[in-house]
Amino acid sequence: MEHFIFTPNVKIAIFILYSFIFILMTIIKVIQITTKKDLDNIWIRMKSFLLICVFFTAAFCFNKIVAFIFLTLISYLCLKEFLSLIPIRKTDRNVLLWAYWSIPITFYIVYIQWLTLFYLFIPLYMFILISVRMVLASNTDGFLKNLAVLQYGLMTTVYALGYLGLLAIIPLQYNPKGGAIGLLFYILVLTVSNDFMQMFCGKAFGKHKIIPKVSPNKTWEGFIGGIIGTTILSVIMAHYLTPFTLSQSIFAGAVLAMFGFFGDVTMSAIKRDLGVKDTSSLIPGHGGILDRLDSLLFTAPLFFHYFAFLNTIVISRGN
Repeated sequence: MEHFIFTPNVKIAIFILYSFIFILMTIIKVIQITTKKDLDNIWIRMKSFLLICVFFTAAFCFNKIVAFIFLTLISYLCLKEFLSLIPIRKTDRNVLLWAYWSIPITFYIVYIQWLTLFYLFIPLYMFILISVRMVLASNTDGFLKNLAVLQYGLMTTVYALGYLGLLAIIPLQYNPKGGAIGLLFYILVLTVSNDFMQMFCGKAFGKHKIIPKVSPNKTWEGFIGGIIGTTILSVIMAHYLTPFTLSQSIFAGAVLAMFGFFGDVTMSAIKRDLGVKDTSSLIPGHGGILDRLDSLLFTAPLFFHYFAFLNTIVISRGN
């Protein structure tokens, strides 16, 4: 079985991440004990974040098959949460089975490195197949709405997350410093850090609402602070984990921060339209899997294509 290569830089980066989490959790616990402040919500969120990190690390420490099964499961949970929010017609219940089967097929296509088919499977073939299956149900009431909802769900929770699999199969020759794991670590940490920095800067300095009708807590100060902080972190991490030059890492950090924000508020708009706060209660203090990965739905595809463009990557079946 093929295993991932953990370069020395990646091992150090993972050690730093876990050290930072444990130090922060220790500080929170000390503050709780000494000041009697109610920090239970923050403590629960940190424990959940630690658990998420452990699962991701463990999945990629075994071999590529385990890692891809893990990514398949994550995609399944995201699609399940998304569809649980949407009222689905009874006549479309069989269509959902087709949608769920597209998940293992998508990640298997990525695993065997059939890149061309991956690009077409969800946007073209599943679009056609779902349309045909819904037409055969002979129910035109709400047809367009349900077709659009199903296709959007597949594009975000399956197709977009499939790019994490594409990052996982990038050969070491394209990134000697960090390999595929370094690229995954880079995009995941930047995306999560951007959410945190936007929230922190918004709470500390936020005065001007950016899109109050969609997400009342988002401010221009938080948005700009997130971009600045993520860009700085991008420059630091890129030096050790990617082949990016200074200008390339600055551009990557700014773009990922910007579109991570839009991924977040897009899901906020969907939840506000449906009248729900979280996609589920699966992760204590965090909501659902989809609540945590909403920014990644935008940043993962953009990052892969940015990296592939800079390095003229060609991945195809048989290589």
